[in-house]
Amino acid sequence: MPDEDIGLLTVGAAPLRVWLALFSTVRQIERMIQKNLRDGHSLTMAKFDLLAQLHGAPEGLSMSELSERLKVTNGAVTCLVRRAATEKLVTRIARKGDKRRQKIRLSRKGRQVFDNMAPTNQTCIRQAMTGLAAEELLELHSLLSKLRPSATDHGRHHFPGEDHSEAAVA
Repeated sequence: MPDEDIGLLTVGAAPLRVWLALFSTVRQIERMIQKNLRDGHSLTMAKFDLLAQLHGAPEGLSMSELSERLKVTNGAVTCLVRRAATEKLVTRIARKGDKRRQKIRLSRKGRQVFDNMAPTNQTCIRQAMTGLAAEELLELHSLLSKLRPSATDHGRHHFPGEDHSEAAVA
C-alpha cells in the first residue's frame, strides 16, 4: 500500500520528519538557553540543571538520585558535583557510617545563584516559545505527554498498517 499523502509529509515518512524537526528545534532552544546562562551567569546548562534539581530538594539528593534525575551517568554527576563544590555552589554531606555515600545539597551561594538566574532562564524559554499561541503550547504539551510513554517503552513497537503475524515475519 503506498504511503498516504498528508501535505508535505507522507504517513510513512512522518515519524522521521517529525523527529528531525523536534530534535532540531530542541537543539536551537538549548543553544539559546546555553548562551543566556553562559553570558548572563557564567554557567553551563548542566550546572544549571544540577542547581535546579537541588533547589527542588532542600534535604539534598544522593549521587544516584542526581544521576537519575539529570539522566546522565554516575561518572558525569561526580564530575559535575566536584566542579560545583569547588565553586562553592553545593555542599557534600557524608552519611554516618559510610563516607563514600553522600547527600548533595545546594549551598547558600548556590541558592543565590539559582534564584538570580531562574527568572532570566524562564524569560529566555518564554521567548523561545513565542512562535506558538497559548492554545498551541497546551496542545504541543498534550501531544508530547501522549508520545512520552512510547518513547520510553523499550519493547517492540507495532505501527499501524504493519503485519506482525508469524506468516508475515517468516
